[in-house]
This record gives sequence, structure tokens and C-alpha cells, in this order.
Amino acid sequence: QEQLVESGGGLVQAGGSLRLACAVSGLTFSTYAMGWFRQVPGKEREFVAAISWSGYATHYQDSVKGRFIIFKNSTKNTMYLQMNTLKPEDTAVYYCAAGTASSVHSYYISDVDYHAWGQGTQVTVSS
Repeated sequence: QEQLVESGGGLVQAGGSLRLACAVSGLTFSTYAMGWFRQVPGKEREFVAAISWSGYATHYQDSVKGRFIIFKNSTKNTMYLQMNTLKPEDTAVYYCAAGTASSVHSYYISDVDYHAWGQGTQVTVSS
């Protein structure tokens, strides 16, 4: 059974850092593209970052470029999101997702391209 479990969320002051982790089990991790999304109450879920099966291709939402880094450790079947210089507007529930990759360098920014999701982890940035 496919399972994605996020961890690493919490409360941090503006300007601080957090590292989220997404542990994957039950799927052939190396053949999946993965991504991070976030959602605040009353708003639609939004794309944050994505990484290809190869790990060499990444893509970010404009508002997090230069502050967030997505990477993965295939040996540990874990994907990460390093979040630096956090802002109050980064406050949200963060979800990791996995979707079948059409090529080794493919990544996806739409949630419809992902079929496996984690339960979410809360990130709160205080001003």
C-alpha cells in the first residue's frame, strides 16, 4: 500500500528555518516524481515545489524561489523541503505527493498529476 508520511512541521519565528520530510513506502519510489503543496483554510491547495525522478530537475513557486530547496534521498526513500527565511505568509498545512513520472526528468506542478498524498504537517510562522 502506498503511504506518504510528512514530518518536521512546527512553529517558527519569521526569518527562521524548518526542514520537512516525506517518508515514502509501498511504491517504487525511484520511478515517481514528487512534490510539495500547501493549503490554508478557505483557500485552494497550491503548488510549492516539485522534483523529478532523477532528482536533477526541480521547480518552485515564484514566492519560495531562493528560500526553499526540494531534494530527496532515494536510499532512505525520503523527500525533503528545506525552508529558509520563512515568512508569516508561508503558514499553511504542507502536503507531499507522488505521481508516476513520464520520464526521468519530468516534474509536475498540478495536483491532478499526483495520485498519492500524505496527511499533511502544519507549519506556522509567527511575525
